[in-house]
Amino acid sequence: MAEFNFPTETVLLPSKGHFYAEDSPLAAGKVEIKYMTAREEDILTNQNYITNGTVLDKLLESLIVSPKFTVDDLLLGDKNALLIAARVLGYGAEYPVRIAGVDDVVNLSELDNIDIDFDNLPKGKNEFEFRLPKADTVIKFKLLTGKDEKRIEKDIEGIKKIKPDSSPAISTRLKTIITAVEGDGAAKSVGEFVDNFMLAMDSRAFRKHYKTCMPDVDMTFRSSAGIDREIPIGLSFFWPDSDL
Repeated sequence: MAEFNFPTETVLLPSKGHFYAEDSPLAAGKVEIKYMTAREEDILTNQNYITNGTVLDKLLESLIVSPKFTVDDLLLGDKNALLIAARVLGYGAEYPVRIAGVDDVVNLSELDNIDIDFDNLPKGKNEFEFRLPKADTVIKFKLLTGKDEKRIEKDIEGIKKIKPDSSPAISTRLKTIITAVEGDGAAKSVGEFVDNFMLAMDSRAFRKHYKTCMPDVDMTFRSSAGIDREIPIGLSFFWPDSDL
């Protein structure tokens, strides 16, 4: 059988590898991925992967050529960049969307990374400090990875089973992002602080600051109605022509 060399592209990560440890393969700030084939389309339509929520991770695992790493280790913004690159290489840059009853087309190749001031952020580690303005309390925090996101989703699902009417998304996310309060890194201490002592204005200030540290792709676009919208990413993002 003839051998085929699949074309590949190098994707520059929004983080530039800045927050990964020096010995991490992701510290180089770039990942080589191959073009999608029928094999990846099989992954995208695998009902087991869709049901258990692993379909996009399985897709990336199949596409990544080098370096070798675990998808769960990716910062969420870097993961978004790889997913967008995979979509462009697989089906082109034009992405039809329908939001609020209006049809639009997003050119994915025109998306830019969020501007991050890397010079004022620690290099080689995913650990930061922030002083809450109202409480004057110093917290340590980290940027979320794919592994963290899965944990958050699992925790929220567990809480909702016990308290169906609860809306724990913000507090659960904060408990994962925040790693220490005034030097106390115990999960119980962090949880109690978020639930009982973190003022709403401090929570808002911190979440605003977090966005200035988190490298990501700017996922907004100007709609035909002149309104800035968030680009939706679902299974249809990778399966624009489901006519089989």
